[in-house]
Amino acid sequence: TQRQQLQTARQELSHALYQHDAACRVIARLNKEVTAAREALATLKPQAGITTVPQPAVAAEAGGVANQPTEQAGMSEDILEKLQEKADILTQERKQKGRTVPEELTTQEDMRAFRTLTSHPSLHSASVPGILALDIHNSDTSKILTGGNDRNATVFNKDTEQVVAILKGHTKKVTKVIYHPDEDLVITASPDSTIRIWNVPTSQTTLLLKCHDGAVTGLSLHPTGDYVLSTSEDQHWAFSDIRTGELLTKVTDQTNIALTTAQFHPDGLIFGTGTADSQVRIWDLKEQRNVANFTGHTGAITSISFSENGYYLATAADDACIKLWDLRKLRNFKTIQLDEGYQIKDLCFDQSGVYLAVAGTDIRIYLCNKQWQELKVFNDHTATATGVRFGKHAHYIASTSMDRTLKLYGLQ
Repeated sequence: TQRQQLQTARQELSHALYQHDAACRVIARLNKEVTAAREALATLKPQAGITTVPQPAVAAEAGGVANQPTEQAGMSEDILEKLQEKADILTQERKQKGRTVPEELTTQEDMRAFRTLTSHPSLHSASVPGILALDIHNSDTSKILTGGNDRNATVFNKDTEQVVAILKGHTKKVTKVIYHPDEDLVITASPDSTIRIWNVPTSQTTLLLKCHDGAVTGLSLHPTGDYVLSTSEDQHWAFSDIRTGELLTKVTDQTNIALTTAQFHPDGLIFGTGTADSQVRIWDLKEQRNVANFTGHTGAITSISFSENGYYLATAADDACIKLWDLRKLRNFKTIQLDEGYQIKDLCFDQSGVYLAVAGTDIRIYLCNKQWQELKVFNDHTATATGVRFGKHAHYIASTSMDRTLKLYGLQ
């Protein structure tokens, strides 16, 4: 009996030592990965400027290996230099701005006093109701762009209350829209697998980008204004030249999961993508590598938005919560849990990074402080809100909805 007990004790001790050794090796590997990811994302710190992200161990294990289809033009040295120069300029501008809030910015008190000013129900076809996407021209914030279930995109002037252009060409609904910040140029995407570049004065497509094999789910313009990032259900992200129509690079993260959304960091050297299985991935554009992953949501990621300060990322999914991430520490520092069943379709920081707007079951505005307190709720839409954007200095807010209306909010 004693021999049996001794043998059993030896086996248990041997197993415990093996487990301990395995645990130590796993912890060491995880520490190495975390260190590598932190080093890679240290480039986000404005005071350090943005440089090329090294190729850390975490990147290889995250599966961020570039797939090089034959049709790719490739990222030339000239393009990489152009991206870096723009990032350096933007970093310097952010340093000069510091932490001061623009004097013209709408105050918290005024934001609480915002009311619905106008509602526009006739921008899209009544027979196929629903506005699915929204953007505002950065330089001329009287111009508003919407994408509809009716397969059209519409440019609307809020000051004259006139439709400026109706952009017809997609064969399926228009789900993503971007108004170029400096030009009268529009970019739209659709489940028809195409991206169209439009000239607004002529209402004509100038370029048709066919860089995906599935529905295009995300669209983000690079700060240079010359390149567009797109994601698709085909499990790839693509980076294309909107001047020439060239596909520069196309990458899959090899997880066989559809991508649901995309957004460039304000400096343009990294970007985020959302996946159908609740992952948020951070990518380095120049290296075309996945450098960090944020987990915690349940359900498909519906929207992501970087704050203009470069430090924060807001994410939303089909789990009725908003998560806020500190990009310097790679951690979730705040979760805003909304009512069960609450839908979140869009997130947007204003240009100063002081306010965060949420569109879904209703429209909500949060103050970006330590408490992330809710300032205002708008309940005027009769169906799910699909888009929300701030006008310049948050002087007004625009929202769109499946109820076919564009609504504008401001001070009476």
